[in-house]
Amino acid sequence: MLRFFTAGESHGKGIFAYLEGIPANFEVDFEFINNELRRRQSGYGRGGRMKIEKDRVEFLSGVRLGRTLGSPILMAVWNRDYKNWKEIMKPEPGGLPEEKRVTRPRPGHADLPGVLKYGFDDVRNVLERSSARETAGRVAAGALCKDVLRRLGIEIGSYVNSIGGVSVPEELIERMDLLERFRRAESSEVRIPVEDEELEARFKEEIDVARKEGESLGGTFTVFAVGMPPGIGSHVQWDRRLDGKLAQALMSIQAIKGVEVGLGFKSGNLPGSAVHDEIFYSPGKGFYRETNRAGGLEGGMTNGEPIVLRAVMKPIPTLYRPLRSVDLSTKDPFEASVERSDVCAVPAAAVVAEAMVAITLLSAVLESFPSDDFSRLKLSFEAYRREIAEK
Repeated sequence: MLRFFTAGESHGKGIFAYLEGIPANFEVDFEFINNELRRRQSGYGRGGRMKIEKDRVEFLSGVRLGRTLGSPILMAVWNRDYKNWKEIMKPEPGGLPEEKRVTRPRPGHADLPGVLKYGFDDVRNVLERSSARETAGRVAAGALCKDVLRRLGIEIGSYVNSIGGVSVPEELIERMDLLERFRRAESSEVRIPVEDEELEARFKEEIDVARKEGESLGGTFTVFAVGMPPGIGSHVQWDRRLDGKLAQALMSIQAIKGVEVGLGFKSGNLPGSAVHDEIFYSPGKGFYRETNRAGGLEGGMTNGEPIVLRAVMKPIPTLYRPLRSVDLSTKDPFEASVERSDVCAVPAAAVVAEAMVAITLLSAVLESFPSDDFSRLKLSFEAYRREIAEK
């Protein structure tokens, strides 16, 4: 069983990730994890915070001499900006100047529900933890899980489908396999899966116009996993269905407002013959499909085809063009203001989604193949893969 938590505040000492259940004797690729953290910070449309923080992971427990110990792993991503927030964010007792107390909740954030729920009179007690800075911990933990999965032959990737009113035409990518889409997205500042300078410029222009107008933009992205064998997950109980777990994992990411599996909502407009994937068989290859409308998941389990998920991210609610709100203390109306913010974080959200998918899939793999040692996990997993192929 894999257990995963994050801790830390946006302007606190750091963001931390706790992982329990990673098998012992797995050789950690530190540079791979740091590169995943770099990917989270990149992308056209990011704000000033990305210029301050240069995220790298530090393992505080669970790893010795480059290998996991099988004990709980604690990872830290330190906040460089903490030096400027020590007095405001210190854990020790002490007064806070009245002008440092935040009493103006921002529309679209967790601010108002959080202060009402917990009885705070300072919005900072909510906004520091609800901030998307928390996803640095998710990506650190997800990168380790992604590293384990790729050593088992499972690759995870993502790409952007749309930002604002600009989309990647489906005909440009429909004949391209998922890994090729991912490869091309990695060379694009907006993470689109095509090498098209004109289309790239249209995406950037959409973001530039929003920035000039004090607006923000959302969009959609695809995240996928290739190499999962059939039968991971379960149909026997609602909370064991893998499609439900994956949807919850993506919906837990800040600003994600919807998730699709395979055809998703399109399947509601089509007849059954255009939705379900016919089953074929050939010796050596075993059972397979020629289409993947189900997105690699049937009955709460993997079916051997690539897992394909899509998510939509709302525009970031911190705007340079103020939205109206009400002061907690005075109840007077005001217009929310901001010092720095992203205009668009859809490319970064796709990287966070990869991390959450990796954590969820590795958890499902370990549920089916419990192991305290990575080499034993790999042996049992590969034996199962061979067994399935021979049926």
